[in-house]
Amino acid sequence: MLKSILFLSTFALVTAAATTVSVAVDPAASEISWKAYKVTGNHTGTIDISAGRLEFTDTLLTGGSFTIAMPSITVTDLEGNGKAKLEGHLKSDDFFGVESHPEATFVITNVNSRGLPGDYRITGDVTIKGHTKSIRFNAKVTQKDGLYVAKADLTLDRTDFDVRYGSGSFIDNLGDKTIYDEFELSVTLVTEPAS
Repeated sequence: MLKSILFLSTFALVTAAATTVSVAVDPAASEISWKAYKVTGNHTGTIDISAGRLEFTDTLLTGGSFTIAMPSITVTDLEGNGKAKLEGHLKSDDFFGVESHPEATFVITNVNSRGLPGDYRITGDVTIKGHTKSIRFNAKVTQKDGLYVAKADLTLDRTDFDVRYGSGSFIDNLGDKTIYDEFELSVTLVTEPAS
């Protein structure tokens, strides 16, 4: 009985000593780059983060979320009319329908350490065009000069979010007009100084 009381007392002290902080993401310092593939090549671009927070307990990542400003999507591998045309198409209802769905979100639902400082396996919910999908990926978090920097590369299947234009999974005989379902995101979140 005495051992149980001592254990519970120690557990309570350890729990009480844990410090959790929520740190705002700096949208201007953060970035997302994307890469999408088709039979004849690929396209690249960027998209802005509009807001976000990362949560840390005793400097370990434990949660967070961020919001993506869908109308900010840009194409970086084209110029002039080709660039404007593709950007307009990506913003249209054929793809991301940014007028009706101006925001996409990601919310962390679980974080596991991968054994090395700053290395994590993250599970979270991505919502695009009102459709939510749980995904998992590895992330690296570092801290320098009072700022946290979180980086991750992930792959999404656009058809999970009802983005089916040019998809060979849903449309037959597209030939070299086929656009592959999976696209890649490289995410860098930089926080404001932790207070």
